Amino acid sequence: MQNLFEYLHIAVFFIVYKTVDIYWATAALIATTGLHLIYEWVKQKQLPKKQLILFLIVLVMGGLTIYFQNDEFIKWKVTVVNGIFALGLFISQAVFKISPIEKMLGKEIELPAKVWAKVSYAWSAFFAVLAILNLYIAYNFSQDFWVNFKLFGLMGLTLVFTILTMVFLYPYLPKESTKEKEENK
Repeated sequence: MQNLFEYLHIAVFFIVYKTVDIYWATAALIATTGLHLIYEWVKQKQLPKKQLILFLIVLVMGGLTIYFQNDEFIKWKVTVVNGIFALGLFISQAVFKISPIEKMLGKEIELPAKVWAKVSYAWSAFFAVLAILNLYIAYNFSQDFWVNFKLFGLMGLTLVFTILTMVFLYPYLPKESTKEKEENK
């Protein structure tokens, strides 16, 4: 459900952009992100840090976009968010020796600490590349191209990197025994 809401923000932004303009799309992004935050608060009786930080970034960057009628602020939001993810993963792993990815997936998958570290560093680098790529596209292509990249390009790249991560992790996953395979038939 969490991922559905995250894609809902992007989808609403895209639809409003295509039917009206970047400023109305930005307002819609602020509204849907705010509604998501309210939903999480009602459901969990607390505000998730990730959603609160995302909302504050969207509110500030989106608010500046609307106030100054300058789309560069909303374009920077993608870079700021990916930059925070990159730094957060890197600092957690390098400084504190904590893998946030292990915290998310560690209950389902048991892996050696070195493997979790590699995955954390890889995702940190991936988010850094997305942050830089977003700026390159924002400043070298049309607004329309950037909006399409924001929806389709970022989602596609994330899907590909997720698949590559699974391929990397596959050799470390526990293998089903012959007896279990026969029982599952």
